[in-house]
Amino acid sequence: MRETLDIMVKDGPPRERTAGKAVFVKTYGCQMNVYDSERMVDLLRPLGYRPVDDPAAADLVILNTCHIREKAAEKLYSDLGRLRETKKEKVGEMTIAVAGCVAQAEGAEVQSRADIVDIVVGPQAYHRLPELIAKAARRKGEALDTEFAVEEKFDALAKSRSADGVSAFLTVQEGCDKFCTFCVVPYTRGQEVSRKAAAILAEARMLADQGVRELTLLGQNVNAWASVGEDGRSWGLGDLCRALARIDGVLRIRFMTSHPRDMDDGLIAALGKEEKLMPFLHLPVQAGSDRILAAMNRGHTAADYLALIGKIRDARPDIALSGDFIVGFPGETAEDFEATLALARAVGYASAYSFKYSRRPGTPAASMPKQVNETEKDRRLEALQALLRAQRDAFCASLVGKALPVLFERPGRRPGQLIGRTPYLQSLHAYAPASMIGSIAPARILGVTSNALAGEVVGRAEGMHPAVTKAEDAQTPRE
Repeated sequence: MRETLDIMVKDGPPRERTAGKAVFVKTYGCQMNVYDSERMVDLLRPLGYRPVDDPAAADLVILNTCHIREKAAEKLYSDLGRLRETKKEKVGEMTIAVAGCVAQAEGAEVQSRADIVDIVVGPQAYHRLPELIAKAARRKGEALDTEFAVEEKFDALAKSRSADGVSAFLTVQEGCDKFCTFCVVPYTRGQEVSRKAAAILAEARMLADQGVRELTLLGQNVNAWASVGEDGRSWGLGDLCRALARIDGVLRIRFMTSHPRDMDDGLIAALGKEEKLMPFLHLPVQAGSDRILAAMNRGHTAADYLALIGKIRDARPDIALSGDFIVGFPGETAEDFEATLALARAVGYASAYSFKYSRRPGTPAASMPKQVNETEKDRRLEALQALLRAQRDAFCASLVGKALPVLFERPGRRPGQLIGRTPYLQSLHAYAPASMIGSIAPARILGVTSNALAGEVVGRAEGMHPAVTKAEDAQTPRE
């Protein structure tokens, strides 16, 4: 996952101020936060809120925060500083809410450092946003809610959901019981909780009916998901994926983020046999040194991880792998870092995210001895990222000339251009009719840019709406 992913939830151009209330959402961090931001906007629509892309035009500003790394947390306070003057100019007409993991972990500090904040809401209490907004308005002061109620949150947000595009996130699991020594997630998201299979399948059917063709299942440890299935048996994530694949309209399924300890044989078998499961797996390892992995409390060795990769590749030879790495963990020596480089070389990643270790208050690693200095962290990060970039570039180059099935998602910047995704989660642009949005067509890879692939459609689209297919057939000359 990316260190920071700043997005704004939008719904077209900025509105006139007379058209009801406006909400501006900024999201920091991971895909789980992106999902939560989208659901918050859905939840506020019945109250008359519509999203805008300018905080100065908003009645409500929501900053949905990440607490994984110090840099992401400090960005919150920088943004609050910039909002101070804007709120002062609006004289009581703007409500500011801080949501997400920083709210959960540092709610009191947020209130003390930024008196312009009206609402502090943790990641399990988003469904109570309307109540908190009303409470803040009545008291003209702060409203705080950081209590955990995961199942209640899941059900409340699903009821207000509407699809926006042909790809959608679907949260199936939240929280973490692994307690890696560097990570705040168990303290901000709580223990592992799996959503009921019936509720997930019902939401997936609703999304498919609205035109969603690709589902990405989300969880802090998504492959730890477990529930009772529709057949009365105990299901793991592999069983859930098979059930989702049987839903009419669902063409592709992905899941992230996985933990090596939860990659069971059932899920590996599903990866090998279920065609709708995409051949792309994000499986963080964090380090290649057994000594550092033990200090991180990862619960596996480098050899365990490599053996697991071997099993996965045996089941799905075309799979592309992504990973997460942390350099400069307390006590990491030059030899430990070389072990990380060796593991990366052995795996050969199609993509990966790498970060410098960042102390998070309250985690065991924050007080460990032998903290690595920043200069050495920078050097190691640069070396690791150079290796990972070379692996990514080699993977992309290996695809040139091949035809891959691409799900076209939206118009591109140029007239007649569409943007889609390959099975390996890469963005691809090609010239194609707008009627192909929401369908899958083979595209030959022509070239690689810094952040996308260029391609050309070389075959007929599949999964198009019957009315669109019929209309195109009527316009196609027959021999």
